[in-house]
Amino acid sequence: MAELYASDLREVLAQGATLPADWYFDPAIARIERDAIFARSWQYAGRLDQVADPTSYFACRAGHVPVVVVRDREGTLRAFVNVCRHRGHLVVEGEGHRATLQCPYHAWTYGLDGCLRAAPRSEREPGFDFDNYPLLPVAVDTWGPCVFVNPDADAAPLADVIAPVTAAVDTSGLDLGALRFHNRGEYEIRANWKVGVENYLECYHCPVAHPGFSSVVDVDPDRYVLNTYDWVSTQQGSTRVDGKRKPYDPSGEIGGNTSVFVWPNFTLDVIPGPPNLVVGVFLPDGPERSFGIADYYFGEGVDEALKADMVAFNEQVGNEDTALVEGVQAGLGSGVVPHGRLLAESEKLIAHFQRLVYGALTDGSERKA
Repeated sequence: MAELYASDLREVLAQGATLPADWYFDPAIARIERDAIFARSWQYAGRLDQVADPTSYFACRAGHVPVVVVRDREGTLRAFVNVCRHRGHLVVEGEGHRATLQCPYHAWTYGLDGCLRAAPRSEREPGFDFDNYPLLPVAVDTWGPCVFVNPDADAAPLADVIAPVTAAVDTSGLDLGALRFHNRGEYEIRANWKVGVENYLECYHCPVAHPGFSSVVDVDPDRYVLNTYDWVSTQQGSTRVDGKRKPYDPSGEIGGNTSVFVWPNFTLDVIPGPPNLVVGVFLPDGPERSFGIADYYFGEGVDEALKADMVAFNEQVGNEDTALVEGVQAGLGSGVVPHGRLLAESEKLIAHFQRLVYGALTDGSERKA
């Protein structure tokens, strides 16, 4: 913790050092991140098709914050902290359709507008005012097939954060409106969420650790393009054409790879081939564990066997990455090496991310996302 407010840490980062190793395993850092990052940022919640109809809902998490997203009877999209105002039980789980949101503990019941509608025996309590106990609101917005939430109900608009994502996807040639959800993958990682993000933010390791990916995408540093924006970073590479056998057939409308990161923990990938999209998130689950989600989309009419090959390709890369980040966590957790050393060109997206982490956890000079 001594290094958290070190006045020279910003300069140390600027010279190429990584964040202090203990920031990846110290429970005190994880507690600070809860309020400084995950309670104040836009995060992927789920799919828009899950709340397409009036009275539909789904439960999710924004970092550590339980959230329920609903479509009310009038068709308005809303989101609330999924915690009962009575004793703190989760109000709902899963997804589906509901006329009301009723806590299973004592049946306190909320409307789809978040207002408290019923509290058994409350009539026996003098001065009990239903208006004092609504579900707490959460900011909610959409982009393409995705729903985003921000526990800070007064957050800046999602559009202020995500504009570079739209530009990157447009460059890839993908038509978001033509995509259909295919399946969700879930996985556990024995590593801090930041290790997962940082691994995602560089392809310096790809030739060594991802032979399958490197056979499909040209990861030559002279052609693999990296860009950073306020809250977004992108990686773009062309399809490798060399006549060698590939893990799947990468021919199709999408002529290259586009990988996008949105602060603090959202990822988006379009790989060569027919129209496809993978959206993902790294959810913290304690100082040294995280939980990953990957939602797969494909264009209509894509062959089912090809879909299966592309999902398997992505899962193979994901399994390789999981092994890598768990190895990093084991090394960082030893506490023997206080800082790593980034390569300014190949790992500049990590440096950008670490500056955002530093700003959020220390002087707050970075704007809220």
